[in-house]
Amino acid sequence: MSVEPLLNRRWGFDTNCFVCDPGNVRGLKVPFFHDTSRGVVFAEFSLPADFSGAPSYVHGGATLALIDEGMSWATIALQEKFAFTRQTSATFDWPVRVGRPYRLEVRVADADDRVITTEAEVLDAKGRPCVTARAEMVVLTEAQAVDAIGSELTDEEARFLRG
Repeated sequence: MSVEPLLNRRWGFDTNCFVCDPGNVRGLKVPFFHDTSRGVVFAEFSLPADFSGAPSYVHGGATLALIDEGMSWATIALQEKFAFTRQTSATFDWPVRVGRPYRLEVRVADADDRVITTEAEVLDAKGRPCVTARAEMVVLTEAQAVDAIGSELTDEEARFLRG
């Protein structure tokens, strides 16, 4: 198994990402990885009560934020494209609990030049799916990428756009 960390600093600009940036004091600070042998993006996490909805459950919005971030990393790591989320659907079969270990895994289910369909699972410590999700991710145009980043693109960044 070959695992590579997925780091925002690769792009040369600060993101302050709510989900994955370790420097965001109000964020989740969850690192993401690319398992190149399995073709998946994953994160292992346990969230404290700061991110609860009910006293012992992680807020569904925090769980969806993790899933959305994983889906974005999947478009980058697995398809080499920058994209934004057009639509997401999720099914919560079991609650995600605060203080317990989970694993998020994301795969690309389908892709063309404009849309990448991703699928995700949040698995408990026994490998049982608690949440499953599917999303359509729209590949950014160069103008959208410049707008998102706030500056002109480097050659490395431009490589991750359609066209």
